Amino acid sequence: MPNVTLSMDAELLSRSREYARRHHTTLNAMVRQLVKKTVVEEDVGWVDECFRKMDQGGGHSSGKKWSREELYDV
Repeated sequence: MPNVTLSMDAELLSRSREYARRHHTTLNAMVRQLVKKTVVEEDVGWVDECFRKMDQGGGHSSGKKWSREELYDV
């Protein structure tokens, strides 16, 4: 696996290592997981976001049903 070099101030590095220790992981694993979550899971996260927004919408059809023609009628 290729290596990557990151830069951060000493205080942030210290606090990050302490956080990782408390959570029984490594700083390297935390960074890897963050990048994976940001880049890889972003591809499928939009589906969950769409459903979340639909659930929050609060709309209700009150039993109304539309025909295919009505749905495409502009």
